[in-house]
Amino acid sequence: MDRRDFLKYMGLGSAAAIAACAGKKSDNGNDIGEPPVGQMTYRTNPKNNDKVSVLGYGMMRLPQLPDSEEFDQDMINQQTDYALEHGVNYFDTSPVYCRGLSERCTGIALSRHKRKEYLVATKLSNFGDASREGSMQMYQNSFKELQVEYIDYYLLHAIGGSMEEFNKRYVDNGMMDFLMQEREAGRIRNLGFSFHGQKEVFDEVLAMTDQYHWDFVQIELNYLDWNYANEINSFNVDASYLYAELEKRHIPAVIMEPLLGGRLVKDLPQYAINELKQRDPQKSIASWAFRYAGTPEGVLTVLSGMTFMEHLKDNLLSYCPLEPLTEEEQRFLDTEIAQQMMEMGTIPCNNCQYCMPCPYGIDIPGIFVHYNKWLVEKTLPKDKGDENYRKNRRNYLISLDRAIPKDRQPDHCIMCNHCIEVKTCPQKIRIPQELKKIADLMEQLKRDE
Repeated sequence: MDRRDFLKYMGLGSAAAIAACAGKKSDNGNDIGEPPVGQMTYRTNPKNNDKVSVLGYGMMRLPQLPDSEEFDQDMINQQTDYALEHGVNYFDTSPVYCRGLSERCTGIALSRHKRKEYLVATKLSNFGDASREGSMQMYQNSFKELQVEYIDYYLLHAIGGSMEEFNKRYVDNGMMDFLMQEREAGRIRNLGFSFHGQKEVFDEVLAMTDQYHWDFVQIELNYLDWNYANEINSFNVDASYLYAELEKRHIPAVIMEPLLGGRLVKDLPQYAINELKQRDPQKSIASWAFRYAGTPEGVLTVLSGMTFMEHLKDNLLSYCPLEPLTEEEQRFLDTEIAQQMMEMGTIPCNNCQYCMPCPYGIDIPGIFVHYNKWLVEKTLPKDKGDENYRKNRRNYLISLDRAIPKDRQPDHCIMCNHCIEVKTCPQKIRIPQELKKIADLMEQLKRDE
C-alpha cells in the first residue's frame, strides 16, 4: 500500500465499537451522572471575538457499529446533538480521518442544526498528493462533505517534518496564496496549522506570522508533554515552549492529545491514581488531564476524540464549568506524576492509528497498548529471580494471545519499515525496533517454558 492509499484508509479499525451510555461509570468507578446544561466555559477568540467552547469535539475516533467497519451515523448524530445541547460548538475533522469518512459523517450530523450554532474545523491533509490540482480538489471536497459554505477554522495539517516538506505542500504549489485569498473572501474565517515535529520548523513557520497572519495554531499539550516531550523523543518539542511562543504573539492555541490517546489514564502509576482519587474522589482521573489542558488562558479549545457517550459526559463535567487547576495542582501533575511516568519507560503510543494499516497485518498500537499495561502494572516478566516470574510469564503470553491474534503479533514483523517511511507517527516512535524488542521478549519467555 502506498502513502496515498494509507492516508485514504487512515482511521480506526474494527476494534472501535459502540458502548451504550446507560449505567456506565467513569475511570474512577463513580457513576458519571448528567452534566448540567448552560454551564459550558467559553473562551473568546481575540482575532474575531468567536465564542468557543473550551471543550472541542475531535471527530477522529467516531463510533462504529458492533462487529462492523461501518460508522454508526445514528450514534454520531446522537452524540453531536448531546454535545451541542451542552454547549460544545467546536468540531474538528480532516479529509483523512476515519478512512476518509469523518468529514462526511460530521457534515451529516452538523447539517441538521443551524449553521450559526457550530464552528467547524478541517484541514488540508495533502500528504499523499501535494500538487495544486490534488490540494484544490481536497479543499473543495471538504465543503461538499461538510455541507457548508464557509469553514470556520482551516488548518495546514501536521507540519513539522521539514521546511522542504512545508514548502512542497503549501508554498511551491501556490496553496498558501490561494488560502489567503479564500480567507479574504470569507470562505475561510480563520487560518492556522497543526504541529508535530521539529522546533526549527515550528520557529520558522511561526515567524511567517507577518506574512500569513496565523489566526490560531494547534499543538499537543498535556502534563507529560509540558516538560518531557523532547526527552521522550528528540524530534518533539516541549509543550511549554510551544505555548509560550504562541502567547508572545497573542495567537490562540487549540489543544490536541490532552490525554495522550488515553495514556494519562491507562499508564498512570498506581500511587498517582490513589493521590488523585484522594484529592477529589468524585472526579475521574481523565478530568485532571482535561483541566490541566484547559487551564492556560491562551487555550481556545481542547479537542477530545469521544467515541463513547460516557467519555463525552465525563468531559462535559470537566468543562461545565471548568475549574482551573491551582499552581500546586499543575506542579503535581507536570512534575511529580510526569517524572514517575518517564521513569517507567513505556512506549509513547497514543493509539492514534496513524501507523495503520500495516501491510503485513501487524496490530501495532494494540501490541504497544498491551505491553504498556503490563509495564505500568509492574507485572512484565523480566527478572527470572522474581518469585512471581513463572506466573507472570505464563499470564503475559496468554493475555497477549487473547488481546492480539497470533498472525498480528510482533514476531510477524519483517522490518519492512513501511510504518517509518510513511512518516505519520506523531510521537516518532521507532516502530520496527520496538516491535522487535517485544518479539524478543516473547521468544525468551517461550523458551523459559
